[in-house]
Amino acid sequence: MQMASIEDDARRDRPQPLGGWAKRLLDLMVASTALILAGPILVLIPLLIKVTTGGPVLFVHRRIGFNGKVFDCYKFRTMVPNAEEVLERHLNSNPQAAQEWAANQKLKCDPRILFLGKMLRKSSLDELPQLFNILRGDMSCVGPRPVVADELQRYGAASHEYLKTRPGLTGLWQINGRNMTEYSHRVLLDTQYVRTWSLRRDLSILMRTIPAIMKFDQTS
Repeated sequence: MQMASIEDDARRDRPQPLGGWAKRLLDLMVASTALILAGPILVLIPLLIKVTTGGPVLFVHRRIGFNGKVFDCYKFRTMVPNAEEVLERHLNSNPQAAQEWAANQKLKCDPRILFLGKMLRKSSLDELPQLFNILRGDMSCVGPRPVVADELQRYGAASHEYLKTRPGLTGLWQINGRNMTEYSHRVLLDTQYVRTWSLRRDLSILMRTIPAIMKFDQTS
């Protein structure tokens, strides 16, 4: 009896992701429906990657999730296989690019990205495999953009807000400029999202995401 009471207390003390079961139920419904609708595309894109570039279809990267949990974030591969080496050489030989990378962790003219990769990125189709991350509970449909450990340090005092929720496939950053948004503003948007969360707002962001991703000039 005493052991059961201790376990109950532990469950109550354990932090829960932002939105609780209501947000999780929305995630499961939206991700499952999206996977069914996107089924043909999820078959076609890997075939195109194999035919045009060879190599692995997926790019798997370690990201920081809810409560600091590290998870494997999935994307369709859009870069050359030796992307890290290409990036290092480019930054070492181009001070302006190095400055841009340090400021935003992005490059407008990224030498690593393949032609097909550019198309996938502009349409955000490269992020479709993250629907499986949502089903697994690593991510949410809506939330902060998933970051690597080094990026989380740039959140400063706002990092604890990021850690309160699962990172999202879309979010305020997606409907407010995408890659055109400066990093500091992106942190501000993530913090605002967590502090003012509501299920109604999640639904609003989801509906506004489709027209946002059609603005191809706002992504790399």
